[in-house]
Formats: sequence, structure tokens, C-alpha cells
Amino acid sequence: MRRLYGVVLTAALLVMMTFMAIGCREKSAQVKSEPVVTSAKTTLYDQMELFADAISLVRADYVDEVDSKKLIYGAMRGMLSSLDDYSQFMDPEEYEEIKTETKGEFGGIGTEIALKEGILTIVTPIVGTPAEAAGVKPGDKVVKINDKSTKNITLNEAVKQMRGRPGSMVTLTIWREKDQKIINIPIRRSIIRIRSIKTAELVDGNIGYIKLVEFQDSTKRELDDALKKLESQGMDSLILDLRYNPGGVLDGAVDVAERFLPKDSDIVSIKARSMKQSMAFKSSGKFTHPSYPLIILVNEGSASAAEIVAGAVQDNKRGMVLGAKTYGKASVQTVIPLKDGSALRLTTAAYLTPSGKLIKEQGIMPDVVVASRDGKNGTFESPEEVFEKVVEKKDARRDFSGKNKVEIDNQLDAAINLIKAIKIYDREKA
Repeated sequence: MRRLYGVVLTAALLVMMTFMAIGCREKSAQVKSEPVVTSAKTTLYDQMELFADAISLVRADYVDEVDSKKLIYGAMRGMLSSLDDYSQFMDPEEYEEIKTETKGEFGGIGTEIALKEGILTIVTPIVGTPAEAAGVKPGDKVVKINDKSTKNITLNEAVKQMRGRPGSMVTLTIWREKDQKIINIPIRRSIIRIRSIKTAELVDGNIGYIKLVEFQDSTKRELDDALKKLESQGMDSLILDLRYNPGGVLDGAVDVAERFLPKDSDIVSIKARSMKQSMAFKSSGKFTHPSYPLIILVNEGSASAAEIVAGAVQDNKRGMVLGAKTYGKASVQTVIPLKDGSALRLTTAAYLTPSGKLIKEQGIMPDVVVASRDGKNGTFESPEEVFEKVVEKKDARRDFSGKNKVEIDNQLDAAINLIKAIKIYDREKA
């Protein structure tokens, strides 16, 4: 009887997944499937039968009755998380949160996180958020949240644990490798409202300074407003600060880059599994900002869309990139809605800079390397080493509130001095 049940369930699952696959292809041209290569020993259908057998056994023999949706959702989470650090399955509630985030307002502490080799890792604290104010740094490995271990945690679980009622506290226990210290960082949650442009002002004469903290749907409009304001004040050069910028929407990066590039300049190329899904982006040349000296500030917290802009400016020799090597996230995630309100965030392509560089795990090396005075990059450790250190050094923990920090921005100072030198050189040449 059980075998018959398994066969029936197998057939049902195959029909269901076939229709789901067709539905996904209709909803997004970016997820068109390639032909499946079969062999005599193993095929997709053989594996599906194995999967159906496992489900039937769980439903029949597990000690408690199990909800079918819970089983399927769990399987999909595992399937997506096995692909890479950024693909994930989102239930309807999580998908709604993602849609809210792209609009620039959400609750929590304000961090961009990823799973690196199984360890919950801070890509970057978002500028102007409680996490940044508390002293969270790019590369921090979060080993506990509210004294609960993050070993084997999923991204979705981590987000849920970090978020909560505004005003409530959450404590991150982090391993900071460059300092060889375990640190407890208490953070008070708040409503996170993010504008793409945090700062737009003139510094040291007529040098424009724009701090762009994340690429959103509104980035193009905000940047245009900032440039118009500074140019009306006599700006003759620009420092675009992308430090601690975790990225965001691809279109936002293209919009920013083309504001500074001549017509038909390559911005980024997207390399997908199928040639039909691959594409290249070029500047339209309809903007009037490509004339003045430009410096892009980056550091180890600059990722994804921020790296697209830095790579486009660097490879087109439109300006100079200054700071520290970037994070190295060179992949494109496509969010694909499913019919029950859940969604897949699937890595569908890798991107290359105009010169053809694939910067995954490598990052962009600045033209002028200037390390920040309070940090340096360390080597990555295995999950086992990280969690062992938490046990070994549990008495060495200390609280860190981020107070009494000395505001020294040697990277910005270096960028200002470089802009001055470029302007002197341009005058002499003229």
C-alpha cells in the first residue's frame, strides 16, 4: 500500500513540478531552462521518485503528523541553499519583506548579510543605521544572536532573529578575525528608512561629495537632484562615496554609471547560462556630467551594484577608484514569484566589468589603495575554526557600544588631495 502511495505521489509531484516549471518560464524570461542531459544510470525522474519516497515515508512514519506545505517549503529551502551563498527560497511573509526593503524602509538593525562557507557574515552595515552606530564591521562573523548559536542557520532565520519591535535590543556575538577577538555588540532595533543619497555637499572648495549608501528604485532621481544642486553651487569635480554600499537593484547601478560615461560606453555585461539570457548594458550618452574629474571611493563593504559602478568607471578610464579592495559579489539574483505568494531568489547570471573581468570572490582592486586607519582585511577561516574560537575564548568577550569613536577619514582625505592634483595637472596641460 505504501509503495502504491509513493507511486501516486510521485506522479502527482511530477505533474505539479512540470506545471510550476512552465509557469516560471512564462513569468520570467530570465529563468528559461536548458535541456536536461539524461544518462542510463540517473535521470531527473529517478531522483524525483527518490524524493517522493522520502516524503511518503515522512508522512507515514514520522512520530507526529506533518503539514504537507511545511515539507515542501523545507525541501525548497534546502534545494536553493545548496546552490550558492545568495540563492534562497522565501515564504510569502519573507517575500513581502523583500518587496518592502527595495522601497527603502524596513524594521531591524540595518545590515547586509550572507552565508560565507556556512558562517553568517556581515557584508556591510548600512550607513546611518543602528548596526553602523554600534560598530558592526564588514567581514564580522556572527556566531550568536541573543546568545543563540548561528551554526547551521539559514539567511531567513537570521533575518527573523535580528528583526523585532523598534526599541527592543538584540545582541550580536561576533568573531572579528583581524583583531582576533570575540565581541558582544548590543544594538537597539529601529525602523530603518534608507535614502539612496545620505550626503551631497561641497568639500574643500568646489569638490562635490556624494555618499550613496544603497541602490534602490529611487536612486536615479535622488542622484539627479544631488548633482543638480551641487552643479548649481559651482561643483567642478566629484567624489562618489560607495563605501559600505551593499548594492541593490541592477538597473540602479546602470543608471548611476551612465550619468558619468560618454555615449556607447560599456557599463556591465551579464553572463547567463543561456546566450539568449545574456546581455550587455551601454551608456545612452544623454547626460551632461561626464566632463569633470571623478573619484569613486570603495572599501571591503562595497558589493554587487556598487562594484558594477566602480568597475565601469575604472575600465572606461573615466575616473579613478580609491580605497580598499571591494567585497567581490559578482552575481545577479532574480526574484521569481510563485503562485502561492512565495518566491525564489535565484542566482541567474554572473556579471563582468567592461574589460571582461569576473570579480567573484576577487573584488575590484582600486587604482589607488588606501587602507582605512582602523582596519585591514584578514584571511577567511573555516566554520569549525570560527566556532571553536568562540568556545575557547568565551571569557575574552567584551561589550562594544561604538562610543568614543574618533572620526578620522583618511580615505576621503586622500581622495580630496588626489582631486586637487588632477585639477592642477589639467590646468598645466591646458
